[in-house]
Amino acid sequence: MKLNLEEVFVTEGVPTFTFVKPPNFNRILLDVRSAGKPVVLEGQSGTGKTTCIKQILKELADQFPTEYLAAREPVDVSRIEEIARERPAGRFVIDDFHRLSSKLQESLADLAKVSAESSNPSTCTKLIIVGINNVGSNLIQLVSDIAKRVGIYTIAPGGEKEIRDLVDRGAEKMGVKIPDVNLIFEEVRGDYWLAQQFCQSICLKAGVMETCDEIIDITFDVADVRRDVVEQLRAAHYPAVKEFCRGKRFRPNNLPYFKLLKAIAESGSSNVELTELANSDPLVRGSINNIKDRRLPILLESKPLAARCFYYNKETKYFSIDDPALFYFLRHLDWEALRRDCGFRELAENYEYDIALSFAGENRDLAKHIANQLLDLDVPVFYDEAFESNFLGKAWTKKFREIFADESRYVVVLLDKHHAEKIWPTFEREHFTPRVADEHVIPIYLDDTKFVGIPADIIGVHFKFDQDDPTWRENADREIVEKLIGKLT
Repeated sequence: MKLNLEEVFVTEGVPTFTFVKPPNFNRILLDVRSAGKPVVLEGQSGTGKTTCIKQILKELADQFPTEYLAAREPVDVSRIEEIARERPAGRFVIDDFHRLSSKLQESLADLAKVSAESSNPSTCTKLIIVGINNVGSNLIQLVSDIAKRVGIYTIAPGGEKEIRDLVDRGAEKMGVKIPDVNLIFEEVRGDYWLAQQFCQSICLKAGVMETCDEIIDITFDVADVRRDVVEQLRAAHYPAVKEFCRGKRFRPNNLPYFKLLKAIAESGSSNVELTELANSDPLVRGSINNIKDRRLPILLESKPLAARCFYYNKETKYFSIDDPALFYFLRHLDWEALRRDCGFRELAENYEYDIALSFAGENRDLAKHIANQLLDLDVPVFYDEAFESNFLGKAWTKKFREIFADESRYVVVLLDKHHAEKIWPTFEREHFTPRVADEHVIPIYLDDTKFVGIPADIIGVHFKFDQDDPTWRENADREIVEKLIGKLT
């Protein structure tokens, strides 16, 4: 029987001829078949979790109704909320569980506990949860006493044996011989989907579109096939990557999202904890620390295309790329070409912050308001309170010296008598005053106090800060924030 190439090496849906069962497949099937017992499948992207559960449901072919829902789909999320609330009878697969809100995850964990105690399939809500690493242990932490009544399984990446099995099965069905399977394994890193795509591209480049009448040998060049795969993925993924890298409000020198994505691609892991990544790479530490708490969640909330491709949990600080095709695309992307296409400048200076705020404690409310407004507008800004956790164990004197002297593009200083009198503002002033001559200091004059090294004729903003005036925030936005944004644009 002749088969089409896409029927053998399958990149969408469940493979019929090249599905490779994970070692724990039969054990998972038993628990999926067991009424009421919650099942959790976890593992990194590309390990075949979703394919595994779909294959199990296909093999069961029972009369128990099954509904498949993905947490990345808004319509499905509404249905998942309904299930958590109404607890209907049925079997429900909830994919991308880690994308759900903490509150909804907890509600589902409570439901799993109730269902685990039921043995009546006609009345229980059977949950099958699929997600990235540690979703099982996180579920148990939410409801600790279900630990013994839930089946938790890790789907590991394929080893060389599994990838060879996949390739050999497909090659047999296509009537071809594909040599050097070890090279394919090294390229795909145990990713089943990518192995399917890679083999499909190998056959395409050899002109094999359906089962051959006679066995033929196929030769391939890994780099050549890789370029073909990446180019094929470009149309689907490049727009979202570019949107993410340009940030919420594009500016030619605003590169933290670009640097973050590049660092994740180079790390080799599609699921990373950002604090750990920042600590391991000094070149992106400032960029990551500047966006991980506030700006990154705001970006994903405002850019639906990027949000469908990238997931970030601001509580755990985990950033995930769920689609193995997208991660492969990023691993082999021409980042310099992307930088140029985004419109970013190639700067000699590599500042961690566009703006560092210097102020006395008496003006903290004003400084905090300015910082929050700038962060909402996607400006990298140093405001001491926001970075206390990043600098635990480090000396403020050393960090302040670095930030105000070297690591900020501009220093915005709230000048008044308190700034002249206080120890910390004076320390900061000593380190940024030499930058006045380079026009990197922007004064906000709150009174007429004179400062050595800051000539009174430097153009700044004269602002009356009166906390009893209910309009001071609106005035600050108009008179300070808007002008700073104009300076940065």
